[in-house]
Amino acid sequence: MSTDAAPTWPAEFADRYRAAGHWRGETFGGMLRRRAEAHPDRIAVVDPVAGHRWSYAELDRRADRLAAGFLARDIAKGDRVVVHLPNVAEFFEVIFALFRIGALPVFALPAHRETEIRYFCEFTGAVAYVISAEHAGYDYRELAARTRAEVPALRHVFVATGDPGGFESLADVAEAPAGAPADVAEEPAGGDGPRPHELAFLQLSGGSTGVPKLIPRTHDDYIYSLRGSNEICGVDENSVYLCALPAAHNFPLSSPGSLGTLYAGGRVVLCPRPSPDAAFPLIERERVTVTGLVPPLALLWIAAAPGTAHDLSSLDVLLVGGAKFSEEAARRVGPALGCTLQQVFGMAEGLVNYTRLDDPVETIVTTQGRPISPDDEILVVDDEDHEVVPGMTGHLLTRGPYTIRGYWNAPEHNARSFTDDGFYRTGDIVRVTTTGHLVVEGRAKDQINRGGEKIAAEEVENHILAHPSVHDANVVAEPDPYLGERVCAYVILRPGADPLKALAVKRFVRERGLAAYKIPDRVEFVDAFPQTGVGKVSKKDLRAAAAGGTPLSPGT
Repeated sequence: MSTDAAPTWPAEFADRYRAAGHWRGETFGGMLRRRAEAHPDRIAVVDPVAGHRWSYAELDRRADRLAAGFLARDIAKGDRVVVHLPNVAEFFEVIFALFRIGALPVFALPAHRETEIRYFCEFTGAVAYVISAEHAGYDYRELAARTRAEVPALRHVFVATGDPGGFESLADVAEAPAGAPADVAEEPAGGDGPRPHELAFLQLSGGSTGVPKLIPRTHDDYIYSLRGSNEICGVDENSVYLCALPAAHNFPLSSPGSLGTLYAGGRVVLCPRPSPDAAFPLIERERVTVTGLVPPLALLWIAAAPGTAHDLSSLDVLLVGGAKFSEEAARRVGPALGCTLQQVFGMAEGLVNYTRLDDPVETIVTTQGRPISPDDEILVVDDEDHEVVPGMTGHLLTRGPYTIRGYWNAPEHNARSFTDDGFYRTGDIVRVTTTGHLVVEGRAKDQINRGGEKIAAEEVENHILAHPSVHDANVVAEPDPYLGERVCAYVILRPGADPLKALAVKRFVRERGLAAYKIPDRVEFVDAFPQTGVGKVSKKDLRAAAAGGTPLSPGT
């Protein structure tokens, strides 16, 4: 992969991170192989719905066989494969098979629909798409059929679970053809296997523009973040991690997440839904020790725990991240769940901050933690990029050994999102305490954080604007006590257009294939938008109106 497509660290920084022991020359395929050799019979992944209890040896063997099947279908190093799976054991079989051959998983979330999946496939030039037949009442085979018809480069659709319909079953792919190798070496003959400094996968950014950006992560940098997270969170071979959030999301993948747990040699338990009724029985049965939630789910668990008949006493640590956790809610975790809270503030682009297990309670409930690495560089600056006085709020900039140097194949985004000397502009407004802990005060970017799901206002606006009756649309965040923020759309209709109802707008964008969590929660029809002194739409005033819960002007 060229550095133009995936900007990387300058040589002097890479040398520094290797010398410091951050980058140790490991690959994900090699990591799994070593765990399987050291602890072959230890359980690695539990899928309670399918009844799977895969040992490290079995996961390693499955990854090898599937990798051989992918190679036989001409999926090679550097090829992109969109992985669109719910919390099933096959998720790990697929990604480790791709890691083994150096192909790049492109992580999609179960909620993504036609708009997002078509874009991922087109933008990355994906050669394959991996799905479950159905999940939560949605038929992904229909989505796959439409996507393949529209994206000529997409050669394969593999169905990991359920009836494959007209597509190829993943189980058939894993049946290696005659003459294919039974195993795939960590470094295949000829020296063309994945290297530690090369890309391991592409993640989706929750950025603030209408075009999703893809985050290129290498084996070296991501594995370092796992190792650092494990050390801070106390994850080791005895840990049992409940993957309650979507497995492909960066938070449950790496903070310390399922990959961190597998790196430590622990056990990953997949939860089909993050609700207490699904999670609490698994915590009791599997003796779960650690899990991660976004704030709305943490509030649900806190409310449900006192009345549950299930034994939650094995749970030692609850990580809460994805959006800011209020101090009031944070104080309720320990009394309700009997475990230690760790606040997490991070981003798929890199930087991750944790409160420490031995931090004072006041620090845990009032801050969002401090960075993993001593080589995480933090700058807090004003609007002109001048550093602010310590303790004052400002824009957060960062660079370090696991923070990317640029988005994948996005030079225009990179020019805006990164400084000339490699600092990433996170878009967060923060202040730093005297102990080095960060307190998140808000977002500078025009982005909505709906219960931990990041939504680009421009993307939703573009879909609303496609309606023939709509003249203009602006989407802003509306405060919500449960989700943190909701999606509020202000709409101006075309002169003479037939009146619309809010439900009609919601139905229209849903039918265009937008993910459900991006559908506006509230639609207000207005005659005009407020403007700034230079004639631009004032989103500041729109956000203020949304916070007040009243229209700006009479509806049409």
